[in-house]
This record gives sequence, structure tokens and C-alpha cells, in this order.
Amino acid sequence: MSNKINPATLNEQVNLQTEFMQTRQQSLDLVAHLSAEDCQAQSMPDASPAKWHLAHTTWFFETMVLQYFENNFAPWRKVFAVLFNSYYNAVGDKHPRPDRGLLTRPTLDEVIAWRQHVDARMQKLLADEITTELAWITELGIHHEQQHQELLLTDIHHLFSTNSLLPIYLPEQIRPTEAAGVHHWMRGPQQEHNLFKLGFNTAATGFHFDNEAPQHTVYLAPYSLDSQLITNRQWLEFIRAGGYQEHQWWLDAGWAWINQEKIQAPMYWRPINTAQGIAAEYAEFTLRGNAPLNLAAPVSHISYFEAEAFARWLGTSHAEYRGARLPTEFEWEAFALNQAGNVIPGSSHLLESHDLVPMPSANQTLYGDVWQWTSSNYGPYPGFQPWDGIAGEYNGKFMVNQMVLKGGSCLTPRSHIRPSYRNFFPAHTRWQMTGLRLARDAS
Repeated sequence: MSNKINPATLNEQVNLQTEFMQTRQQSLDLVAHLSAEDCQAQSMPDASPAKWHLAHTTWFFETMVLQYFENNFAPWRKVFAVLFNSYYNAVGDKHPRPDRGLLTRPTLDEVIAWRQHVDARMQKLLADEITTELAWITELGIHHEQQHQELLLTDIHHLFSTNSLLPIYLPEQIRPTEAAGVHHWMRGPQQEHNLFKLGFNTAATGFHFDNEAPQHTVYLAPYSLDSQLITNRQWLEFIRAGGYQEHQWWLDAGWAWINQEKIQAPMYWRPINTAQGIAAEYAEFTLRGNAPLNLAAPVSHISYFEAEAFARWLGTSHAEYRGARLPTEFEWEAFALNQAGNVIPGSSHLLESHDLVPMPSANQTLYGDVWQWTSSNYGPYPGFQPWDGIAGEYNGKFMVNQMVLKGGSCLTPRSHIRPSYRNFFPAHTRWQMTGLRLARDAS
């Protein structure tokens, strides 16, 4: 262990205590709108029940923090170490992921009681003078729980979409929508020899995941970035133009995927049929319920395959988008840093906006609404080293067959996102809050 935090950083310790309890309460607030039955069900192998998310994030603090830093540690129930482990092989056995919905015991009340018990022990631990290791692993646990908060919402969204009653997660009215902004190309930042230092600067303060480092030099040819996210109106045009039926727009793996899965529209679009049986328009099922498509809102719940095909179609069929493509993760990050540094603009549409759906905005920032697909494969930066110990399984072992996304969504907590943040999903993923912003070469 390293030296204890000295009194000069006492405010950091107090902030950590506050951040911990706020994050833990936020998870409970998210399930306040759900029944015990809602929290139990699992709609597909890639999703998890809300109860499991509550339990797994508690497992993290008990297994990764209390076990190593608490005097006379004893687990709440030893079997929970297996039931609520996700993918940490170093910890031990795991309950099969596709069968998490079969865990009717412990009950939701038992899981919440366990959370309260662990929270009280964590508060006591954090109230004493703490080591830098304890502060760091607690901060990791907080950001880990924030990831699961977004997953909890996307998993409930998918669960409710499988119910013919189309349950509404949050029925309250959302704020009036704005008009969408006007598309224009924004020139990328300029640097000597087009060389940019990207990735998290470990000399700076603040939390980051291991996959965001080390900072390294990247060459970026001159490029431009779209001022706006792609909207539902633009995607509807793609559908009406036969985009899902024309193979020339698609990568071979994407073409095979949409035909095998019979994909014809974004995930939660539902055709509204005319008397002649022709789909004239769409409704969209959201956490706010089923409603007519908001054409000015950013399109969401599309896969990388769909985003790449759309970019190719738009870049060929529309003169003002000639040469449009998905940006690389480095183009996105360099632009974000040049625009606002590490500051997340206050107008960014993130979880704190409480809308839970992408919204039109006349003054759209690079952050929020939807995670933005990039053309970058998820892999290690030069000199990447995973964390030591159990936490080393967090990111590095997933660096294959994944694509990078940037920017956060309307379900992402503000304190969780930053320019260097690298989200990643397989190319066929569409049940997450995923959309796109386009780029093109300056030439």
C-alpha cells in the first residue's frame, strides 16, 4: 500500500464519500419506477435483469474493496461471490450469463438489504484516513456502477419492448423539443505536421480507464466533422430509398447480418400501416412509451453495420454530404479537445437532462443524445498496460471484434464521460443507445 492521503487532500476524501453515496442512490432511483417482476426478468442473453445490476455493483464493492481494505472482513453471503460475478476469472466461478433471469433468489428485497449493508461498511471505511489505493478502487467502483446504470436502462428498454403491452418506464412529460440544428461541415483542428497527442494524459488529474492510456501521437489528415447527429428524418429517407435492400451500401458481414436477422429499420421502430397495408410511417418505442417518430431527433439503436451503410449511401446520393464516412475515434477526440478541452458543455444532453430519449437541439454539442459509432477497431494504444490485479480484466481482454464509440448518450451520467472515453461494442449491437455523426476528408 502507498502512503495515506495527507490532510491537504481531505476535500478529495469528502468528495469521494459524497460521490459514492450519490452514485449508489442513483441506481436505486432508476429502479424506483419498476416492479419486483420488472427487476427479475431477462429478455435476452446479452441483457441482465435490473436486480442483477443492483447486485453486481454491490458485489464489486464487497469483493474488490471491502475484502482487501476492511478489517475482519466477512462477506454478506459467500455464495453471492459466484451468483453476481460477471467476467472476472481471477475471482472464481460465475453463474451463466444467459441464466441470470433464473435467479429468483435472492429476492429484490434481499439484494437491496445487501446494498444497504455494504454501503454502511463502505461509508465507515471511507470516513477514516484512506490510502491512495482505496481511493482509486472506490473511484473505479463508482464509474463501474455508472456504466451499469446505463446498461440497466437499456436492458429495461429491451425487456419492455418484448411485452405486447408496451409498458412505459417513465410516463411524465418531457420538455418541449427544439428544432434540429442546420447541418454544416466543421473543419477539424490544425496542428504542425497534423500530429496530435491523444488519449488520457496520466499526468493530469481525474479518473480514467486503462484503455484510455497512454497518451500517444496520432497523425490525422485534414478532415471535417458534421455539426449535427444524423436524424430520424434522414434515416427514414434511407429506408424509403431502399437502403436495406441494396447490397452495394453494405459491408459483406453487414449484408449477411441484416438478411439473416431480417433487419429493415432501427431496432425500436414499428411500422404504422395504412388501410392498404403499406408502412406509411413509423412509431418508435422508447423508455417514454410508444409514440410517432420524432423526425428531428437523432436516430438511435442502430448497429455499426447500419451506420457504415448509411454513411456510404448518404456520401454517394447527396451532394452536400459527398464523401461522408464515419469518423475515426481519433478525429472525434481531437475535435472535442480543440472545441472545449476536457470540459463537457452544460447544454450536452446527458442523463441529468432526465429525458431518457435523444432530443433535437439547435445547438448540438459533441456529447450526449447517442453514442456515436466510429470506424476504429477497439484495440490497445501503443504502450498500453492493463491494470494490475483483478481489475486488469476490466478492459484489455475485450480488445477483439469490437468497434469504438464516443461521446456518451442521454443515459450517460455527466461525471462519467470525457474526450478520451472509449466505449466499445460488437458491430451488430443495436440495443444500446447508439447513433452516428459523420466526417469526411478535407479534400
